[in-house]
Amino acid sequence: MNKFLFLIFSVISFSIRAQTTGEEKAIMEPVTQLFTGMNLGDSAMVHSAFMKQISMATVSKDKNGNPVIRQETSLDGFLKAVGTPHDKAWSEPVWAVQIQVDGNMAQVWTKYAFYLGKTFSHCGVDAFQLFKGIDGKWKIFSLADTRQKEGCNVPPAISILFK
Repeated sequence: MNKFLFLIFSVISFSIRAQTTGEEKAIMEPVTQLFTGMNLGDSAMVHSAFMKQISMATVSKDKNGNPVIRQETSLDGFLKAVGTPHDKAWSEPVWAVQIQVDGNMAQVWTKYAFYLGKTFSHCGVDAFQLFKGIDGKWKIFSLADTRQKEGCNVPPAISILFK
């Protein structure tokens, strides 16, 4: 599993390496921590990537194809899901990472694919908003994502890891 995790985060690192500064790497730390914690089923690791007060939203379509949004103001349900033992690791490789910064606020916009073990589940875009506190550390205060099962165009460098 550790070798597999290394490969996934190597792809993430490769996709952002060419465009990142030291500050952008620091901004990506909680994002990478979130994905690592999800993959390991470590809810404490996931929790430490976020601020105490957060907002989360998922934009998708219902079974009739109508747009829907599900919003959360607590991590409790997500942390419970991450920390509950499951047979297949959760992997969320990302690509096409875009980072914008203004002072102590940053935004990370990235495409992703979500896998349960080696099985593709869905894809979309993750939109993170982060705050840099007085301790100089970046934390996620808002996360919104889209979800779909078609039209994903997962890069071959990522999809090959799950074959």
